[in-house]
Amino acid sequence: MRPRATTPQETTAPRPATAPRARATARRADGDGPPGRARRTGLLLVLLSLASAVACCLVFTWWLPADGERYQDYRAAEPCPSSALTMGDTDCLSTWRLTVEKTVNRTAGKESVHDATLTYRDSWRGTVHFNGSGPLLERLEPGDRVTATAWRGEIMVLAGDGVRQDTLEAPRDELQMNAAVGTLAGLVAVQCLVFGAVRLAGPRDHGPLTWEPYGRWVLFSLFGVCFAVGFAAVWTRAPWWTVPLAAVPLAGCAALWFRLRLRRHPRRQG
Repeated sequence: MRPRATTPQETTAPRPATAPRARATARRADGDGPPGRARRTGLLLVLLSLASAVACCLVFTWWLPADGERYQDYRAAEPCPSSALTMGDTDCLSTWRLTVEKTVNRTAGKESVHDATLTYRDSWRGTVHFNGSGPLLERLEPGDRVTATAWRGEIMVLAGDGVRQDTLEAPRDELQMNAAVGTLAGLVAVQCLVFGAVRLAGPRDHGPLTWEPYGRWVLFSLFGVCFAVGFAAVWTRAPWWTVPLAAVPLAGCAALWFRLRLRRHPRRQG
């Protein structure tokens, strides 16, 4: 038997989206979601803002002053009298002749280890850590004799053959980076507060203060601006208080530039 010919079935075209569905899709594209979820997100952002503000206060009221005071105390320390030579917790600088037992200079990917294990006769053995292999650590061999300068129970400097190298314990005049961290925490607190308050006040319409792309752009710019200004201040030996004075207006200009860019070139936000 011949197969029966069948007429092709007509396919029905998809129904056009209704007006309410189209409006809901547009709201999702603008970053709006259910009001309850928006309020919860806003509350979380406000809490994060408070945590960042606390961190900012701690940096400027405790961490930065403590590091500055420690550096000044180290600069003002004088050599210990011979009768008080000890590696204990003293405010004077004691000098010791130590023997190198071994060194470690290893850099593998993100891991970097630069250590020297030292001994003093048969009564003391310890390991000191460095920020890099040079200029002294890379020259040391087991059995070499070095001169160590100790302060407050920690070895601050190693010296040998006219070459000196600070250990990681040595105080550094790099308060600019402390200020950069504190400034970043303060700016993040402001961003979280603004984004959170907008969601709490208007959970159905908080554009353009959405995470994608505006919020992400602003957050990344805060990190870039603060650390760029901090490193620049360290290199130029500028005072630490110049960091917030420069970073805050630069961050504000970056946020404004991103906003103007979105107005000129609208993108899908979420």
